[in-house]
Amino acid sequence: MEMKASTALVLCVSVTVYLALAQLQLRVRPSPSDHLPVPDLHEDPDPALEPGEKDLAPRLLRRKLGSSFDPVFSSVRPPTPGNGSEITREEDLSLVGAIPREFQQLDFTGLRAAAKTERRVRRWLWSYTRCPVLSVWKDLGVRFWPRYVKEGQCSAERSCSLPEGMFCKPVRSVSVTLLRWHCQQGSRALRRCSWIHAHYPVISQCGCACL
Repeated sequence: MEMKASTALVLCVSVTVYLALAQLQLRVRPSPSDHLPVPDLHEDPDPALEPGEKDLAPRLLRRKLGSSFDPVFSSVRPPTPGNGSEITREEDLSLVGAIPREFQQLDFTGLRAAAKTERRVRRWLWSYTRCPVLSVWKDLGVRFWPRYVKEGQCSAERSCSLPEGMFCKPVRSVSVTLLRWHCQQGSRALRRCSWIHAHYPVISQCGCACL
């Protein structure tokens, strides 16, 4: 059943929501993170710098990476459709679970509305200001193993604040350990190449912040 409201109540709700957002943004404003996601790498196209077939033996690489292998954020094979290979769109992410504590603690005494109305306003605020992580698989190429990494992105299509001006930005990241094919500089005859461990940062949390 749709909620009916008078003009005065609508105005009261608007003012109260504005003040609630202001106190919320002062409390949870995040600190800027590194520049993520990682930009595309520009590799030397020389095929001599790429690993050979024997260097790409899965068992050997799996043993070398050991317990650092992360099946959540990395994949050896191209992710299949329907298995997280497509980008996660913001409209596909529904609000699940209880309303976060920071929204529960907002002061709505000036609203003078029923508890059900307050819950709806809190849920709307949560929906409007949230900054979900949108994920997409990225192919890093044959010089990384696993070569597919699940990157996070923060949507900047609209402002996440009232009044407008703040946008979703990375506030936290995790480091995914990969193997990187590395060749020492020198003549081709003396050049030595081997797999080394590399840490690849991916966005794990987005937050509403000033640009």
